[in-house]
Amino acid sequence: MTREDDVLHVVGGKPLGGEIKVRGAKNLVSKAMVAALLAPGTSVLKNVPEIRDVQVVSDLLRLHGVDTTVDGKKGIVTIDASHVEMPAVSDVETLSGSSRIPILFSGPLLHRLGEAFIPSLGGCRIGDRPIDYHLETLRKLGAEVDKEHEDGIHITAPHGLKGTKIHLPYPSVGATEQTLLAAVLAEGKTELSGAAIEPEIMDLIAILQKMGAIISVDVDRTIRIEGVKQLKGYTHTALTDRIEAASWAAAALATRGDIFVKGATQPEMMTFLNVYRKIGGEFNVTDEGIRFWHPGGDLKPVAIETDVHPGFMTDWQQPLVVALTQAKGLSIVHETVYENRFGFTEPLVKMGATVQLYRECLGSLPCRFEQHNFEHSAVIFGQTPLEGRDIDVPDLRGGFSHLIAALTATGESNVRGISLIDRGYADFRGKLTALGADFN
Repeated sequence: MTREDDVLHVVGGKPLGGEIKVRGAKNLVSKAMVAALLAPGTSVLKNVPEIRDVQVVSDLLRLHGVDTTVDGKKGIVTIDASHVEMPAVSDVETLSGSSRIPILFSGPLLHRLGEAFIPSLGGCRIGDRPIDYHLETLRKLGAEVDKEHEDGIHITAPHGLKGTKIHLPYPSVGATEQTLLAAVLAEGKTELSGAAIEPEIMDLIAILQKMGAIISVDVDRTIRIEGVKQLKGYTHTALTDRIEAASWAAAALATRGDIFVKGATQPEMMTFLNVYRKIGGEFNVTDEGIRFWHPGGDLKPVAIETDVHPGFMTDWQQPLVVALTQAKGLSIVHETVYENRFGFTEPLVKMGATVQLYRECLGSLPCRFEQHNFEHSAVIFGQTPLEGRDIDVPDLRGGFSHLIAALTATGESNVRGISLIDRGYADFRGKLTALGADFN
């Protein structure tokens, strides 16, 4: 049964307008906090958002004996990893259901303690996110993986980690992060081909370089890491969350509003901005952020294929699909990253949207899901008015997309399970208030 404080009552149909501020990327800050484990010293991370994932990682670090201080108002996390210890298995498992981050503790803990325990992993249910790449990476570096434990996986490195050649069959962000965090202190050189090169990955590499790592990135998705004997603490300002910025941009478009996203930056959002302009949305880039607005008139349909960076990010498509229900004509979205990302469209259809899902690849990009029976392509026909409904949040990005739909729709909606949104959208209620949304 849903708690009362986990339900948002929304009265939609009003344009959102005003200014909000977006801080550091969810997909970077948690990994940067784990990186601090690599050095027996103090690290300072700035521009940190007040999201649940930060609290989860902070608690996990404290469980491992690491002194962690979070100043939510200033957005600063201070981590003193001078002392690291193995916690009780039961304590780690208590926290693991809320995040998939524990798997990335493996490399740093193997270097600091010679062992690591990885509990069952949580995260959003948007498709298969296997940890096989992670474990294979660790094995190639010399780790021994024991899967026989009921509550998780025990990993040891009796002879230390040693550099090697690793190839990823798909540019997995998590497996790339795993390799970076494990290889920087490994003996010798590591060559990772088929790596992910997302902006958050590059920011993590910048952090590791500040700590003393030697890492180079080639244009062919090959990352080379020369292991060093020791690292030091860092001070770093996290790059802005391009997913949250795009989500608010989509909200401006869907509600016919005007939102200035303070802190948003152009370089990481160029692909999104191109699509935004094709749809008919307007934006203006300044030194302080980016203003997004609906200029009036009809929005235009588009064809989108999600892809790894520098392609159109999978996390951008869900909020933008809501805006596309208000575009005049036929839009196509081909999802090539996660196979089950269109489950969120069912409530949109109940609200009045016309969305049809297909198992075929409706696009030209090579797709891992071809002939695998996943409904991974969507056709959206607009413009369709949306009407308020009761909605259950399925996952983080889908949940925020449902929130946008409720704000766009005429009438009242009850959005249930909104605590999921707290994982990646800092103070979204406060931001909704600043933008004039009608909710309680």
